Amino acid sequence: MLQLILLAVVAALALFQLYAVLGRRLGRQAEDRAVRAPNAPQLRRAGPPLASDAAIPDEPPEGLAAVRARDPGFEPQVFLSTVRTAYRSIVTAYAAGDREVLKPLLTPDVMAGFETGMAEREAAGRQEGVEIPHPPRSDVEAAEVDGDRVRIVVRFLAELMQTTRDSAEAEPHVFDRRTAELWTFERDLSDREGAWRLAGVDAAEA
Repeated sequence: MLQLILLAVVAALALFQLYAVLGRRLGRQAEDRAVRAPNAPQLRRAGPPLASDAAIPDEPPEGLAAVRARDPGFEPQVFLSTVRTAYRSIVTAYAAGDREVLKPLLTPDVMAGFETGMAEREAAGRQEGVEIPHPPRSDVEAAEVDGDRVRIVVRFLAELMQTTRDSAEAEPHVFDRRTAELWTFERDLSDREGAWRLAGVDAAEA
């Protein structure tokens, strides 16, 4: 009888130890998560402040937009009309050797180059004349602003009727020719009365 009682006690102790082990929760359980109070602020990881109204820097304007930004009164069509008139005056004045007409229409560097060409022609005794029967076609190719100086490149396509004489007594040679050139005009915006002047001439593809 005593032996049975001892066996029952040992069994009871074994069952108690087994329950203690199996009944223990292992790891973090769902109900162990901290419960945030309803009015508690939500915590976020620290980061750089965001400004929704931060100003985005604008790209500087280019081409004719840059010209108009510096000179609000600039009108492309008025400009093209002006330089078409200048083209006719410059071409005909150069052929005739009219320095008085050329000087206010050219920059000093271009005037110096034209002067060299006219002087060589006059020294050789050659005479020239040019007529432009139709207004030249003119298109803006490029434009830039450099400080107070504005430069605009214009492509001119023109038909010319040219007359040349090797001397005053020689028979004239008359021929038609087409030209395709890039003329660069510039203007100093710091001079309110400043006009557009021819600053360069380059050959172009027709």
